[in-house]
Amino acid sequence: MPSSIRQLVAPLAIALVCSVAVAVIVVAGNRPAILVASPSSSTSSSSIEPAVLATGEATVSTRPDLATVYAGVESQQGTAAGAQSDLATKAGKLISRIKSLGVADKDLSTTGYWIGPNYASDGQTITGYRANEELVIQWHNVDTVGKTLDAIVQEGGATNIGVGFGLADPKAAQAEARAEAIGDAKSKAQAMATAAGVKLGQALRVSDVSSQSPVFYGGAAAAPAQASTQVPVGQLSISVTVEVDFAIA
Repeated sequence: MPSSIRQLVAPLAIALVCSVAVAVIVVAGNRPAILVASPSSSTSSSSIEPAVLATGEATVSTRPDLATVYAGVESQQGTAAGAQSDLATKAGKLISRIKSLGVADKDLSTTGYWIGPNYASDGQTITGYRANEELVIQWHNVDTVGKTLDAIVQEGGATNIGVGFGLADPKAAQAEARAEAIGDAKSKAQAMATAAGVKLGQALRVSDVSSQSPVFYGGAAAAPAQASTQVPVGQLSISVTVEVDFAIA
């Protein structure tokens, strides 16, 4: 190759190599960093521990020691103000009679108060107004509920009455039912483990899945003056349902 051509090609080759190097550096600088790590021998996928799942149920019966009495009065007048004023008079009489029975302020509360129009059959014409107030009483002597209702209706003027029974402190009965429910779950789990040919281990998890609903007895209006209202107390059932996971030993 003539020396003049070599002199021309050499600088071009050097320039080309330099441009390629610069491009590689730029591309490498713009790429995100990647961390590569080898899998650790101490890391392993979690496995589900073998267990026996059982549901236990139990019901404990006990006599209620608390009565919740619902008492209401209402008024109907030609105007809202008239209905409200008349209701205030009736509610005052009822509250006074309730307190005279020895009900403490903490055991008497208002659960509802309402004033609204009465409509004719066309659904648009207002024919008057109705007002209503509902009270709730915590009565701690369940054996005298009948006499209490008589006094509230016949002397207090209550026109809506209801009563329900419960426990002032249900924790003891719930604990007893819960212990029996866990025992029931263990008995069922043992039977399943025996049938499966395995040995039952300790309890891994216990869950209370009970859904409690109050006991309520409805009532309305007054009993005849010559009769005494009878309200049998009966027994209250406390039911508990649990789920227990037992290990397989």
